[in-house]
Amino acid sequence: MPVDDAFARHDMAILYDSFNGDGPDREFYLRLVDKPCRILDLGCGTGSLTLALARRGHAVTGLDPASGMLAVARAKDTDGMVEWISGNAVDFRLGREFDLIIMTGHVFQVFLDDAEVGAVLAAARKHLAPDGRLVFESRNPLVREWEQWTEELTRERAVIPCLGPVEVYYQVQHVDAEHVTFDTVFTLTETAEQRTGASTLRFPSRDTIARLLDEAGFHTVHWYGDWDRSPFAPQSPEIIAAASR
Repeated sequence: MPVDDAFARHDMAILYDSFNGDGPDREFYLRLVDKPCRILDLGCGTGSLTLALARRGHAVTGLDPASGMLAVARAKDTDGMVEWISGNAVDFRLGREFDLIIMTGHVFQVFLDDAEVGAVLAAARKHLAPDGRLVFESRNPLVREWEQWTEELTRERAVIPCLGPVEVYYQVQHVDAEHVTFDTVFTLTETAEQRTGASTLRFPSRDTIARLLDEAGFHTVHWYGDWDRSPFAPQSPEIIAAASR
């Protein structure tokens, strides 16, 4: 499957962390396990959470298809704590099992149809230990968060080492049923250089996600609606699934 420029291009990936700091989702994932275990971070991105888990004593593998993001992640890992793998969540084969597999940062939404999602879930299930769990989140489509993705509402500014001030905004270009296509636009203000990447995300309903999990063999699922572990409700901002074999 293709990888968006915003993640594949190193000149865009190096900007990611400056505009995506730690939020309540980080603590949610860090608290999923209370003793050292084997963890696979699918779609690990720049590796901030991946490394945080490794520093807590877990044996962590980070897998991502985006070369730009992986390069940033590897550069952070000066102590070689994580095994970084370039690979696709749809068809990866690592030949070993994990106690916990996570997909964070709404990476679940980059899989755009049932076939892709089914392949990802099947691959994850094959890599889970018998008592292992798969945990991920997806934005609740009932909240229609994409309606706030406009230049006016999303513009941010940060100072990036070696680059100076950089601004970013997001702009929806097209909505087609479950799919939302939008641009990420970075502007290096000192040179007026723009770096733009287009992305498409799927916003499946909770019922759709539940069906796909069941078809993949995950028959026990706990559902949360936010990072405080509150139960899922129609107005919840997130659909968080914790599924076991």
